[in-house]
This record gives sequence, C-alpha cells and structure tokens, in this order.
Amino acid sequence: MKQWNIFIAFFRSGMLGYGGGLSAIPLMHREVVKTYKWMDDEEFSDILALANTLPGPINTKMAGYIGWRVGGFFGLLTALAAAVLPTVILMIILLTALHAYNDKPWVRGMSRAVVPIAGVMLGVLTWDFIKKSKNSMGWLSTIVVIAISIVVMQVLGLHPAIMIVGLLGAALLSKQKPKEKQVKAS
Repeated sequence: MKQWNIFIAFFRSGMLGYGGGLSAIPLMHREVVKTYKWMDDEEFSDILALANTLPGPINTKMAGYIGWRVGGFFGLLTALAAAVLPTVILMIILLTALHAYNDKPWVRGMSRAVVPIAGVMLGVLTWDFIKKSKNSMGWLSTIVVIAISIVVMQVLGLHPAIMIVGLLGAALLSKQKPKEKQVKAS
C-alpha cells in the first residue's frame, strides 16, 4: 500500500504540475506534507533547498529522495516512475497538439499563461514558508535573510545555488549543541 501511495502522490503532482518541475513543487509539498504527512514543512524545505543546489530536474531529484526516505529502494523507483510518466505522457500529447495547432490563438494564450500560474504557485509556497519561519527564526531574522538574499542575488549577481549553500552552512554552524545535564554527586 505504501508503494501505491508513493506512486499516487508523485503521479498527481507530476500530472497537475503543468509548466515544469517548479510548478509541481507546491503540489508535491501538499502531497508529502499535508496529505500523507511523510515529513513536516521544515524537512520539506530543507530537501527543496538541497535539491536546488544539485544539477538536474528538481522534480525528479525531490521525488527520488522522498521516495527513498519513505519506501526505500523500491520507493525511490516508484517515485521516479510516477514523477517521470506524466511528463512523458503529457509531452507526447501536448507537443503533438501544439504542433498541429501552433497557429491558433488559444494555443499561444495557453503557452503564455503557464509562467504567471507557476509564479503564483511558487509565491504561495514561498509565503507559506516565510510565515512558518516565524516559529524557527523569528520575523526579524527572516526579513534580514530575505533582504540580504535579494541584494546578493540581484545586485551582486550571485547564483542562487551559492546563496543556498551559504545559508545551509550558516544554519549548520549556528546550531547550538544541547546542554548536557549535570549529574549531581550524591
């Protein structure tokens, strides 16, 4: 049953995530965190951050890792198949239709609509992560990190992967070790 749930979760997010891997991330988040509760928001955002630093399609990287974590080796295979199958099926169907009707206005309109829809979906997911960061970092730290990230990436032109690696490194260095309980001598 677990393998079937893995397949359904990633097939649904892959099938409904029209526009590429980035548009499937909020759908994957919903399946993994809210529907099946395989992990919490913090774990999902850590996986998302790490997947952004690695080369290749983000959807398959995240599906593979989450599938491995939830269902082992067969979970990895199931999640990858479920993440890739919708893309292959839709690509064959849609590219055939787009090629046949590429001169029609509705095809051009559909193609132009993908970018804003994916942008809104990513914006909603980002806002959700920002709201939840209040509990772990506090509003001031969150706003400072966002502002520095925007300046470093937009003004200085630093690649987002470098920024993510830097933030992950800073987070690892800032983790405080739990205080050891002192045992009183009797």
